[in-house]
Amino acid sequence: MLSSHGLAAGTSSRGSGRTPAAAFRYARLCSARTQSRSSRSVAAAVAAERLDAQVCVVLGTQWGDEGKGKLVDILAQQYDIVARAQGGANAGHTIYDDAGNKYALHLVPSGILNRDSTCVIGNGVVLHLPGLFEEIENLKKKGVSVEGRLKISDRAHLLFDLHKEIDGLREAELAGAGKQIGTTKRGIGPAYSSKATRNGLRVCDLHKLDSFADKLRKLSMDGEKRFGPGFQYDVDEDIEKYQELAKKVLPYVTDTVEYLHTAYDTGKRILIEGANATMLDVDFGTYPYVTSSNPSIGGIATGLGLPPTKYDAVVGVVKAYTTRVGAGPYPTEIFGDLAERLREIGHEYGTTTGRPRRIGWMDVVALRYSCKINGLTHLNITKLDVLSELEEIKIGVAYKTPDGRMLRSVPADLETLENVEVVYESIPGWKSDISGVRDWKDMPQAAKDYVQRIEDLIGIHCKWIGVGPGRDALVVKPAKGKC
Repeated sequence: MLSSHGLAAGTSSRGSGRTPAAAFRYARLCSARTQSRSSRSVAAAVAAERLDAQVCVVLGTQWGDEGKGKLVDILAQQYDIVARAQGGANAGHTIYDDAGNKYALHLVPSGILNRDSTCVIGNGVVLHLPGLFEEIENLKKKGVSVEGRLKISDRAHLLFDLHKEIDGLREAELAGAGKQIGTTKRGIGPAYSSKATRNGLRVCDLHKLDSFADKLRKLSMDGEKRFGPGFQYDVDEDIEKYQELAKKVLPYVTDTVEYLHTAYDTGKRILIEGANATMLDVDFGTYPYVTSSNPSIGGIATGLGLPPTKYDAVVGVVKAYTTRVGAGPYPTEIFGDLAERLREIGHEYGTTTGRPRRIGWMDVVALRYSCKINGLTHLNITKLDVLSELEEIKIGVAYKTPDGRMLRSVPADLETLENVEVVYESIPGWKSDISGVRDWKDMPQAAKDYVQRIEDLIGIHCKWIGVGPGRDALVVKPAKGKC
């Protein structure tokens, strides 16, 4: 059984003025600060272990926030190009440089810290230009320049403030009926709706500002007709704003399909960064509580124009437990004090919205489903350190329906999913701080057993194990039989 608070007695904060969770975080911070310089050489060694893949895709396997950005940042050190294929500023990727500086990225690919790589925003991304340039300016303030290193697809669709306005109005309507989705209200869904109804504007439209203005006015009229006086959007002000934004963005714009294929043909190495995650996929996720694009492998092909026959590795990033933001079914969800403690230890608050994330146990049913859809070749388990002080850790291995049927996959029908009973396996915890571990042989045996059990259940090598937020906080696990 789990202890009442899920933390070891040794983390008591008596006399310190800290809560148990805060004390544990403080201990981890102190541990990180006292790491020797060799930790950076460990990070360098991990990055130097060249992945045998000219094209590597990194995807989220759960409900997002798995830590994809960190792996992309590390692998980017050995890739020439890092590309985003779908989503928009609803994605939030947090990465750290060697000095511990934090970067919160939403549109710029996580490879931007590798000064030798070129970053590509593909045609499948919906792009809010004011937000992009705010992000670029924030990077510049921290000494990171994108000049000559960022390319934007001329086919990418533009996301306007009117899309954000519609997103909020639509969510308010759904809330009135008790059916709100819990979107980020960043306008992502409405922007993809404009794309699907074929009245959206693309980056290439910025070359012809007269027709651009006419198209934007027509798009605005759609919002006015749909929502009436509640639709608050000054189209003329936005048209004027985009006169200047066009001048700023067009130097970055190119035919990214041609660029990527030419790069591939000349031997360049390409790393593709997924946004959101498979369980939020508009086709495969818990619809309608999903995002508005395809964060699974199909969205990579359509979002970049680079076919699957060129993918040599597809890496799935999976948190050692699960989290979810917003509404929707969540079979392995944890409630009460334990959920709150893990939320605090793992700092489980949205990079994009700041909203507290829901917390759950590892869901192997959902993970296996994601692995099948995406054809994963490797797994990266992240935030294993967050579970370090638990007496017992659970893994959801099957779903059981009220009539006794056992489900080994995720059902499409939400009512079925909401009413399943999760079948769990229990794994003993290791009850020790692993945030300083950098070699698999130094990992506590119980932690090894937990990782190996996931690998055995899924049948895919868990190659990378994250034990903290920093670049160096990564352990490479040997393939089974080499431990």
